[in-house]
Amino acid sequence: MVNSVFVVLISMLWFLLAYIFYGNLIQNKVWRLDLFKKTPAVEQHDGRDFVAAKHWTILFGHHFSSIAGAGPIIGPVIACALYGWLPAFLWVIFGAVFLGGMHDFSALVLSLRHSGTTVGNVTEHVISRRSRLVFSIFLWLALILVVAVFAAVTAQTLISEPKIVVPTFSLVAIAILFGLMVYRFSTPQWLATIICVFLMGLSIWIGMYLPIQLSSSAALKIWILVLLLYAFVASIVPVHILLQPRDYLSVFILLFGLVLGYLGIFLTQPTIKTPAFVQFKSNEGTLWPVMFVLIACGAISGFHSLIASGTTSKQLPQKRHAKVVALGGMLLEGALAVMAIIAVCAGLSWYGNNTQTNLYPALIKSSGWIVTFGKGYGELVKPMVGVTGGTLIAIFILNGFVMTTLDSATRICRYITEELFGDALGISFLRNRYAATLFVVILALILALGYWKAIWPVFGASNQLIAALVLLVATVYLFQKGQPTIYTFIPAIFMTVTTAAALVYEIISFWQQRKILLAVIAAILLLLALDMIIEASKALFRIHQNKILKKKDKCA
Repeated sequence: MVNSVFVVLISMLWFLLAYIFYGNLIQNKVWRLDLFKKTPAVEQHDGRDFVAAKHWTILFGHHFSSIAGAGPIIGPVIACALYGWLPAFLWVIFGAVFLGGMHDFSALVLSLRHSGTTVGNVTEHVISRRSRLVFSIFLWLALILVVAVFAAVTAQTLISEPKIVVPTFSLVAIAILFGLMVYRFSTPQWLATIICVFLMGLSIWIGMYLPIQLSSSAALKIWILVLLLYAFVASIVPVHILLQPRDYLSVFILLFGLVLGYLGIFLTQPTIKTPAFVQFKSNEGTLWPVMFVLIACGAISGFHSLIASGTTSKQLPQKRHAKVVALGGMLLEGALAVMAIIAVCAGLSWYGNNTQTNLYPALIKSSGWIVTFGKGYGELVKPMVGVTGGTLIAIFILNGFVMTTLDSATRICRYITEELFGDALGISFLRNRYAATLFVVILALILALGYWKAIWPVFGASNQLIAALVLLVATVYLFQKGQPTIYTFIPAIFMTVTTAAALVYEIISFWQQRKILLAVIAAILLLLALDMIIEASKALFRIHQNKILKKKDKCA
């Protein structure tokens, strides 16, 4: 059996070296970033959406909290049970650097160079108007689904664990206080941080002794409505009042959980009990392409490009911070995915009888991924906070991830609604941020009340399809500028082929199960990918022809 400390040390060293050396290559050789040019947050400051963060650490908190979600945990927890810990580990450490890192950094820089607009809007400038419309509609639909699902999941968490209700909603008030202290009253960031982190700790303590449990049979619907009302408000108020400070403070909870988990690994030094390789073909499908779609966040996720180009690019104070925010955030998410792998593969047993409460295969089948991760994490941190305390911390961490993603996704969906329906399609009332946000929230509410379950199974493939298409857009842009394309082109091809294979598998599987709606949606996604590839190929051909003509003119 492999000692988990050995695996952790390898991953930490790898991520550190990748940040230093590969990060410099991305920044200086591939994108040739002008570190002294002003960002859209500075040039287009409007006091609402375009607001330069007071310090890069505040923006890092927003970016990391928003991209992480539950993805770096749910994917590895399920994948390790299906295929073994080694394939999942290798995909995370290599994917986070060569695919995810490049993807996230590229999305941010593309947005910075196009006035801070979303990646869907950038597509028109790089490829064509048609590709922009098609891609933006796809992004908009995906975000509506994300908002709906995260509202439903968070509501379910508030019902199942009433002790986290008080700290969850107290954080909103504490975040507003932090925003006012730093931006309105010029309180030193370190002092505001200490005060607000203390208040967060106090709210967690109060929540332990004051659990809020709704007795109504409509509790789920009530919480969904409350959360979507919060998302509505959070997506229209100035970013420096709620979004920035809330996500910045949330990251302390997330980092606390991450550090506590790794400290537990070094203290307990558990061996990995899950087999390195379980099987190539499971009930969910073959290792390739299924695992590469199942583990998205932690390796590469198209949702990251929506955060990078949707909110982060509008708040970046200086371009020299792009590397630490985009690449650093991706690598830290990779570290979170590694911890999730260790939690379930070393914290839980693989062999034993079904009466054991910490048997990994039995837990994942009977209780789902949240309980499985919570128990595994609890075993890691048992020497410090006990299994019960560790499980509660794990659930609170997940809830923090999901809430930050909920409000960020709602705001970005509002941006795309304004850009797509308001500007591109000329629907004037959807240029208004209140109308656009209300439109998004109402649609998300309809899905959150039950319909999201019907289409959620195709989200994994659609998310990875976004990543593939963003890398494709980046490749076309770099080719146009005469900059190296190999670093984006190879990941784009790999993700396109992988996603296409996953969609073909899903179409066949859904059709056999008579899930016609899902089969149709998967087929549409496949056609979307094909259309974008054709449009990108045309753009590459035009650029190539123009370069040939320019050379001929020079020779003449």
